[in-house]
Amino acid sequence: MGRRRSRLFADLTLALLLAATALPFLWQLLTSFKPEADLLRLPPFLPERWSIENYATVLVHPGLSLALLNSTGICLIATLLALGVGALAAYPLARLPLRGRGLWLAGILGASLLPVIALVSPLYLGIRLLGLRDTWLALIVPYLALSLPLTVWLLTAFLREVPREVEEAARLDGCSRFGILWRILLPLAAPGLFSTGVIVFVFNWNEFLLALTFTATDASRTVPVALALFPGIHEIPWGDLAAASIVVSLPPLALILGFHRWVIRGLTLGVLGRR
Repeated sequence: MGRRRSRLFADLTLALLLAATALPFLWQLLTSFKPEADLLRLPPFLPERWSIENYATVLVHPGLSLALLNSTGICLIATLLALGVGALAAYPLARLPLRGRGLWLAGILGASLLPVIALVSPLYLGIRLLGLRDTWLALIVPYLALSLPLTVWLLTAFLREVPREVEEAARLDGCSRFGILWRILLPLAAPGLFSTGVIVFVFNWNEFLLALTFTATDASRTVPVALALFPGIHEIPWGDLAAASIVVSLPPLALILGFHRWVIRGLTLGVLGRR
């Protein structure tokens, strides 16, 4: 009886947490379908007349469409680079008899704790000196640098879970270190690789401060900056803003839903490996 009550309490707590997490998204979704005349009138909470006018306005907005393209390209390139470089750094930390492995991991974790705002000024001066401001490269390089500590930390934990017997058998067959990593370890740690990639992609997708500082025009602005600049000068188009927030949430949401099995397997593998 006590175990059943504990299970019921855990289920109710989880349901409340899920509801609290989904409520802002649900509110934005309902707002996006309300006509302008009904936006500031409560109740009712549900739209009396469902309208897609807000989405029609958003989808023809050139700045938002270009921001979606910029965010997708920048975040995808930065994520792929982070996975490639992170795998090369995680392999010796996870598989080789490296001295001071704990200190290396602690240093990597400490680097990820640096506040981004403390890095904005030197990064801005360097980017302006190189003439890279308002380009994709001005965001790809900082995103790569900021996501590498998390990538290396996660991939190190995932690569540790691959049985060493597999690696030893490959070495006996004459496979090189790079071949072992590319052909054996990464395929076996694919769930962890996918889960790390999704986490890094979403992290880069939501980044705002660097994107605001290093971009100046629609040519390189990302989604968070485009949303921040979306409101008008004299009034805030709440319906259009809600529709825009739903539209820009679809790519990372589709990514998570499309790879949710890999993400869950990867995160479960990481949790079990740390026990």
